[in-house]
Amino acid sequence: MPKAWTREELIIVLNLYCGLPFGQLHKGNRVIIEIAEKLDRTPSSIAMKLVNFASLDPFHKARGVKGLSRVSAADREIWKEFREDGSEVALESERIIRNLARSLPITGKDYVEEYEDADQSFEGAQTEGIRLGSVRLLQSFFRRTVLASYESKCCITGNPVRALLVASHILPWKSFPAHRVNPANGLCLVAHFDRAFDRGLIAFDANGRLLLSSILKEYLPNTALQQEFFDREGRSLILPRRFQPDASFLEHHRKNVFIGSKHAIG
Repeated sequence: MPKAWTREELIIVLNLYCGLPFGQLHKGNRVIIEIAEKLDRTPSSIAMKLVNFASLDPFHKARGVKGLSRVSAADREIWKEFREDGSEVALESERIIRNLARSLPITGKDYVEEYEDADQSFEGAQTEGIRLGSVRLLQSFFRRTVLASYESKCCITGNPVRALLVASHILPWKSFPAHRVNPANGLCLVAHFDRAFDRGLIAFDANGRLLLSSILKEYLPNTALQQEFFDREGRSLILPRRFQPDASFLEHHRKNVFIGSKHAIG
């Protein structure tokens, strides 16, 4: 009889589903091989569970991706927890996989350690009584998930330099606790576009095309501004291979954060 999957094992696999690029969810991936060995599982069994999670993902459902015929109730429950308010599941999985990674070879260690020093802050987190260590774990999970979804490329420029990329929240951390680690609430942006998005100087229209605040025009003529911003105005954002940005979140940002004109500052 097949060995039953524990909750701990399932949330490890969920972490891998979120944190590995979609094209790397296979039995030959070194991270999957190393973790499978520690769990006394085969790489194939973990790869199959990853496909099951993909089959529960609305984006891949729409593409016709199907999991195994035995997607378990436990699989569905973990996915439901994550989709409704993923912070607890993300935090639990991050703690477990980091403990596990201490005994893994270098590939497995790199899976978590690459994000240890990610320079991102969640405004208002500590004033809400959230411990800094927990915030850092949530931050790491969110960054890894967003960058993996966008294959570590800025969704505006295509810039692939990881050190310059930010996992940007569409809905702010402080105001929308249910979406703090929701990958559909993330955009992969190079740092200066992240800053512009956060300050309302750029947004995306209903078709995902780049909008620029008229405030930026006050600084023209300027070669850098022209090349970085105005030459890209109206272009569609580069969509990820999973966890596409929620259109209602982008609409909220457009209506409540974006400064379409100087008059709008009012």
